[in-house]
Amino acid sequence: MSGPVKVAAVQMNSGPERDANLARAGHWLAEAAQAGARVALLPENFSVMARNDAERRAIAETDGAGPVQDFLSGTARRLGLWIVGGTTPLLLPDNARLATSCLVYDDAGRRVARYDKIHLFDVDLPEPSESYRESAHFAPGARPVVVDTPAGKLGLSVCYDMRFPELYRALLVAGAEWFTMPAAFTVPTGQAHWETLLRARAIENLCHVVAAAQWGQHANGRSTWGHSMIIDHWGRVLASLEEGEGVMCASIDVAMQSATRRTFPALDHRVL
Repeated sequence: MSGPVKVAAVQMNSGPERDANLARAGHWLAEAAQAGARVALLPENFSVMARNDAERRAIAETDGAGPVQDFLSGTARRLGLWIVGGTTPLLLPDNARLATSCLVYDDAGRRVARYDKIHLFDVDLPEPSESYRESAHFAPGARPVVVDTPAGKLGLSVCYDMRFPELYRALLVAGAEWFTMPAAFTVPTGQAHWETLLRARAIENLCHVVAAAQWGQHANGRSTWGHSMIIDHWGRVLASLEEGEGVMCASIDVAMQSATRRTFPALDHRVL
């Protein structure tokens, strides 16, 4: 790899209908490819924002086969585009709960990585009064994942993961040079913490961050924050999309990032 590599983040307003969501995702991925992106990130729950567990289970797929996985593979191959597939539900062997999985496909349509979200969103929000119990439907992943891409070594994460800096340090130790963070952040937590957390993860690890979000009011009654962002290793926002569906692009320059790490060697100064 040499020189900056253009990457894209897609912002969506997904609903409960899988095929409609895939059509919208396909449209924005084509826009990303046309803009010259080599890698594109979809948001969390891009394939379904379910109204209930039955809808979620209705589209859950066996690992390795199904319409969503076929879409990701086929679109990556057709567009010659690496796709980091936000999250989609996959069946687990015990069938008790699902995995919320981020699947990565190369530009030939081959799957090269799977990351299951480790930290699950089990919280009560005081203002407004909202409760979430992600663990009621999903089983947590257990393993950080780093994968080689045209833009450098990518550390995978999802939404609530971003509140746990130790995950990103583990990814950094494993060689990560940039992070993806597909998300469906709530409006209250987004207003309070979204940009701060994203920029903090970039700054403290001297890594680029690409965050693709859900936005707006969804059929399940949930409202999400949007504000997708691409942030460089110094914490500068290179591109952002506050509202609406769309795609944005910026370049990741790993050579410049490496030079900064040499002249500002904070990562070498770690003690604990």
